[in-house]
Amino acid sequence: MARAMASIEVPVSADRVWQLIGGFDSLPDWLPYIPRSELSEGGRVRRLQSSAGEVIVERLEVFDNRERFYSYSFVQAPFPATGYLATIRVRELADGRASLVEWSGRFEPNGVSDEEVTQLFRGIYEAGLKALEESLAA
Repeated sequence: MARAMASIEVPVSADRVWQLIGGFDSLPDWLPYIPRSELSEGGRVRRLQSSAGEVIVERLEVFDNRERFYSYSFVQAPFPATGYLATIRVRELADGRASLVEWSGRFEPNGVSDEEVTQLFRGIYEAGLKALEESLAA
């Protein structure tokens, strides 16, 4: 099983960050390469469309509003991985005026090496967190 993780510290309260990213349908609000998201199955499945036209379908596996995290898996995705499970988490830092946002995943490579798929997802997470930082600064 391969794993990837990225994190970023932002000078914004954890509550404010979670308000922006905590909804399972909120990716278009802060992630420019996902301009469309549609919920189904009572809000437990999201159908995403990337700016490149790719379709990604994800299932919400765990949601904890109090602890500010959710985990999701792939139902359909154009990535070389199976058994994908990722988590987005927001942690309040000691002073309460900043937070740490973590995006991590575990998966099995499919047709590529552990290193290749790990680099792919780490790059997606890092780019996403950079976009989040920019959204919060705007």
